[in-house]
Amino acid sequence: MKKHLVIAGAAMTLASTGALAQGGGMSSPACQPGSTIGGFPDQTKAAQDACQQAYDLYQFMSPQLGLALAGGNATIGQGGVLGGLGHFSIGIRGNVFNGSLPQVDQFSQSINGARQSNLPTQDQILGLPTADAAVGLFKGIPLGLTNVGGLDLLASATYVPKVDQDDFSISPDRSLQLGWGARVGLLSESLVVPGVSVTWIQRDLPTTTMQGSASDATLSIKNLSVKTTAWRVVASKSLVLFGVAAGVGQDSYDQSAEISATITDPACATSGGSCTSAIPNTSQKLTRTNAFVDLSLNLPIFKLVAEVGQASGGKVDTYNSFSGTRADRAQTYGSLGFRLSW
Repeated sequence: MKKHLVIAGAAMTLASTGALAQGGGMSSPACQPGSTIGGFPDQTKAAQDACQQAYDLYQFMSPQLGLALAGGNATIGQGGVLGGLGHFSIGIRGNVFNGSLPQVDQFSQSINGARQSNLPTQDQILGLPTADAAVGLFKGIPLGLTNVGGLDLLASATYVPKVDQDDFSISPDRSLQLGWGARVGLLSESLVVPGVSVTWIQRDLPTTTMQGSASDATLSIKNLSVKTTAWRVVASKSLVLFGVAAGVGQDSYDQSAEISATITDPACATSGGSCTSAIPNTSQKLTRTNAFVDLSLNLPIFKLVAEVGQASGGKVDTYNSFSGTRADRAQTYGSLGFRLSW
């Protein structure tokens, strides 16, 4: 890590001007600036750059965790309601996408306050396995060749594994998280009518800790909460051997965390050799448009379903940039699973 106890004013101006173009949209740091006393930074100033990197890490990873939870169709391959009492569906799938993991061990920190940098990342396949269930409650009111106003109860269980890559880890406080929702039928599928419905479902991430370590710094994101709600309008039609479904809707991610960073440096001698800066309470909300297409193979006992979709929109700003990409970039995802229905 490069350490500079005294930086000339001209050099500081040039550095900040050049770095400004590298930023991720934030014009000023979120972490407290601290002060310089007698040419030496105090504890807050010495750790501000590391603290800001931890904050940006939180901003960068949260939308990816939200997408892994929300996915696309609430019930993969299903468009209409199930058909009332006595009908239910059980499915298992994996939501995956080409994510990006920050390489925290390659970050370098300044002890003279926050500076804008282009932080390195590495492409990584990310995703979560999910089990879905739906129970028919009401088949709807007959209307011509279809029914309208049917109702299903939806439930989901998401397995959240630990991620441990060299000097970066994601650790949930438990591995299994339940979600719930409902589906209202606009049209029930029949021989000539497609199934059309509106779904709403909530899925949350277990309370999670993310931590990354560089040579002389530890970036911590504790008590990370990611709550997602998603609504969809979905249409589907079975074509004997195959089935198709398509939908569009909106995802809302509501996230919060406690962020801190600690560095070890001779400048921190008055505080035991380490300096810490923290943001006790942060929050972030993001709304994205989500569109997807499902293709299912109707086998004798179950359906094998593949899904592809994209989440886009919303704005997430960071002070630093991440390898030329943004936290709020459009993200294409895929799902593969199977479903049993009665």
